[in-house]
Amino acid sequence: MQTSATNKRLRMLLTGIRDKTLIPNPHFQRRLVWSNEHKVAFIATVLDGLPFPEIFISAGTVNPDTGDGTELIVDGQQRITTLHQYFTGSPDLRIVGNSIPTYKDLIESKKREFLEYEVVIRDLGPLSEDETRQIFHRINSTNYSLNAMEVNNSRFDGALKLFSEGIANHPFFQNRKIFTSLDGRRMNDIRFALTLTITILSGYFRRDDEHEQYLDQYNDDFPMGGELKVGFDSVFSFIDACSFPLKSRVWQKADLFTLIVELYRLTVDERKNLHPEITAASLVSFYEEVEGVTHAPNPSPGAAEYYRRVRSGINDRNSRINRGEAIRNILLDCSAE
Repeated sequence: MQTSATNKRLRMLLTGIRDKTLIPNPHFQRRLVWSNEHKVAFIATVLDGLPFPEIFISAGTVNPDTGDGTELIVDGQQRITTLHQYFTGSPDLRIVGNSIPTYKDLIESKKREFLEYEVVIRDLGPLSEDETRQIFHRINSTNYSLNAMEVNNSRFDGALKLFSEGIANHPFFQNRKIFTSLDGRRMNDIRFALTLTITILSGYFRRDDEHEQYLDQYNDDFPMGGELKVGFDSVFSFIDACSFPLKSRVWQKADLFTLIVELYRLTVDERKNLHPEITAASLVSFYEEVEGVTHAPNPSPGAAEYYRRVRSGINDRNSRINRGEAIRNILLDCSAE
């Protein structure tokens, strides 16, 4: 395939979007979501006359009778969309304070500079939709398939994601090496923290089903972050005080996830008083019973069911709910109230 790179003035791209001859959101693309802060920073880059990476386009539909046709933005959707939002004064781009001037407040010479800004366009030529789709995925692929968290990471860069990164990097997890180096490379540590945070806000859910909705909703701002951070700190301190054995299954991710959620609900949300030593003794006894389910002659129904829920369908909603109920009941028995 031969491609050509040319410079196009920004005004040509903006009028193309206006006239619907340049399609910024082909249906095969994922809807990209920049935070408002990053949109403003990108606009500032353009206003300063600094370059940004080339945009990939391909031919869209052509009317053979009139000669009218369209072009698709294969890669660079968010950049062009953000520039269009700035030019049109869209409410989807919020300019707060004196970060940058709005387009309508620019003096005429600056407006001309903005419109005459040259964008490097890589024209992929007249491709079929299938070929265009394949190239899009090639441009945006790595040498291995992306997991759900990696896909969301490529789309969202805002407040909730940053909060989850902070929780994943909390000394509580780092000091115990809860996450492996592979977890870090595949973003499973952030995935864990994100699932934990959303569960506190909404309740147990299946796998990663709620991630996209919450990342989108709290991309620009996460106002409850401070309160949640205080709550997590309190729960982590309580678990520290329990002094669980190093080889306890409490340090396995599914078990730890459940314990953090239920401790948060009881000690932070419901303000129950728990004694670390009593709680630790009860949980250690329960975890030992769970570990012995396979060779115990008569394991308790609670331990047997918990064991089943950590062996299959571990991240299904019902499994998470069932494990949560088991741990909550133990914690309630340890409550001073």
